[in-house]
Amino acid sequence: MKRKPDRDIEKGYTPSRFAAKLRRLADAVENGKRFDISISGERIHVPSGAAFTIEHEREGKEEEIEFQITWTRK
Repeated sequence: MKRKPDRDIEKGYTPSRFAAKLRRLADAVENGKRFDISISGERIHVPSGAAFTIEHEREGKEEEIEFQITWTRK
């Protein structure tokens, strides 16, 4: 199988589009289904067995929350 190139993309969304993506993710997680999402032109398939974490970072006056989904491709 061809190795996919490394990638590190961050994409901004309007509040309504972000909420819609979170709703679709929540529905997939709750129903034990795969979650599909397109990010900057690449279709990503998140398997139902993925691990979910929430990260909080603070540095000076800036704070950040990251919702992370991790898995190993087959």
